[in-house]
This record gives sequence, C-alpha cells and structure tokens, in this order.
Amino acid sequence: MTTHETYIQRCIDIAKNGLGNTAPNPMVGCVIVHEGKIIGEGYTSAYGGNHAEVNAINAVSDKTVLSAASLYVTLEPCVHFGKTPPCSDLIIKFRIPNVIIGCVDDNEQVAGKGIIKLRQTGCNVTVGVLETECKQHHKRFFTFHNKKRPYIILKWAETSNGYIAPSTKDKKEPVWITNMFSRQLVHKWRSEEQAILVGTTTVTEDNPCLTIRDWTGKQPIRIVIDRQHKLLKKHAVFNSDAETIIMSEDTINFSLPVAAQIAKLLHARDINSVIIEGGAKTLQTFIDENLWDEARVFTGKSMFNNGTKAPKFSGKLISEAFILNDILKQYVNN
Repeated sequence: MTTHETYIQRCIDIAKNGLGNTAPNPMVGCVIVHEGKIIGEGYTSAYGGNHAEVNAINAVSDKTVLSAASLYVTLEPCVHFGKTPPCSDLIIKFRIPNVIIGCVDDNEQVAGKGIIKLRQTGCNVTVGVLETECKQHHKRFFTFHNKKRPYIILKWAETSNGYIAPSTKDKKEPVWITNMFSRQLVHKWRSEEQAILVGTTTVTEDNPCLTIRDWTGKQPIRIVIDRQHKLLKKHAVFNSDAETIIMSEDTINFSLPVAAQIAKLLHARDINSVIIEGGAKTLQTFIDENLWDEARVFTGKSMFNNGTKAPKFSGKLISEAFILNDILKQYVNN
C-alpha cells in the first residue's frame, strides 16, 4: 500500500464504528496526519451529531499544526447545511493544505462541489484513493441516493434439505434451524441496519420480536406487511421495544409490484437499509422483482420431512464460512 492508501484504509476501519447509528447520513471516517504521524481521527457521530471531519479536527490538541497537515477522508466533505454546518468550511477555516478523498459524494447536494470549493481556496485535493473500497464501504448511502431505495439484504436459514419452516409445529414460535452463535450474529446484523422487514405469516406463525436481544446497539425499525390488518396488538412486533410500521392495502396496491412500492415508501422515510428476514413469500417477492443487494443464507444440519421450501435465487457467492455446524454463505446480486 502507498502512504495515501494506508491512511484511507485507516479511515475506512474507524468509520465502521458508526455502523447502525449514522443513517441516513453516511458513516465516514477521517484521519489527520502531520509529519508522518496521526494527530487526530474521527468517525461520523450518531445522526444529528458531528461529521467525521469535525470529530477528527476536534481531536487535534494543537490546532496550529493543522495549517501544515493532511486530512484523509472516505467521502468528499459536504458543502451544504443540514443538521450541522458544511465540513468543507471547517477545513478551509483551519487552512488544512492537503485533503485526500476516497470517493466523490454523488449526492446531488454535494456531487463534486466540496472538491471545487476546497481547490478554489488553494487546497491541494487528491481524489480516488482506494475508491472501490470506499464505494463499497458507503454502499448503503450510494444505493439510497442513486437508486432511490434502501440497500436491501435478504436473510434466511434453511435445513440441509432446503426447508425454512416445517409444515406443522406445536407452538407459535420459531423452530430454530441454526445454533445460538448464528442467531447472535443475526442480532448483530439487525443492529447495523435501519430497518427489518417481514410478512404477515412470519408474525402469525413465529410471533417474533424482531429486536436486538443478543447484541447491543440501536433497535431497527420493524416493517411488517399486513395487507388486511389481520395482526393483533398482542403480537410481539407491537411491543414498545422498537418502532413498527405496517404496510397494508392503505399504503400499497397489491395488484402492482409490491417490493418496488415498499422500497419507494422506505426511501421516502429516509430508511437507507433494510434486512428482510421472511417469510418465503416475502423474500421471493423481492427476488422476483430483482430488488436485493445481498443475500445471507444459513444452512443448518437439521432436516424437515416437509414444509416451506427456501427461496430460489441466483447471485454471486462472495464468502462461505462455518459457524460450528452451520454454514453461512453470502451472495451479492449480479
């Protein structure tokens, strides 16, 4: 790695500390270097708080050296007023002479304007260092702004013979296919996304809470498809642990493509990522409309004689791992 790449990689690494908390803002990482040493670094605070550049500058004890420092950041500094003032103005205020940027922010409110503003004040700006890695890191943010929908993750667990649920069961609760460590990982994933979505059957058959219990973090917004308002307030998704949004005939025309309408409604609510956990019909709906970005599929050792078959899809396998006896395969949409 070059020197620039090393520091941008550090920006990416620390930016991940904001995962699950910054949305709908991007989780940016920033590092400030003077004479070959990091003198300040920061990542985006929870939504409404400081941006990464502000936190990094605030972390520098001797502000006088900023006029001879280099600032590294995963995403182009903003130029517009939102919850906080423009980061580009702060960089200019402290006369930081060198700014190295991972990738351009193609949100129309920025879209190169931050780079132009910095250069107009005499700042030496370098753009495109570890650009692919930075774009991948900001995948939720870019999907939200470029495709006008959330970043969509599909998740399910299936038996070794391809079922996600048995045909019959004794209680209205989940029949676990995976082990406790796989289930804990799912709770971690929930904490990283803005919302979690399921269909009516999942709620009536499993009565899930759809919250984080085996992990710490921000509770995702629960999105439930309930076409005819069949669900009862006694169901766990209506408890006070997290917000719940119902998608019914009042908000969706079920004679038209459903997934596209849901994606549009979530975008309108500033939800930039959602993890879809079932059931099979809901998952297959998003697959058939080609509205998904990642699929995370667990395969357990157990077998059902019959039941609900796992969704059918085609994607590019990017990783495969064992979690004790469970197999986790992760795919991206081609």
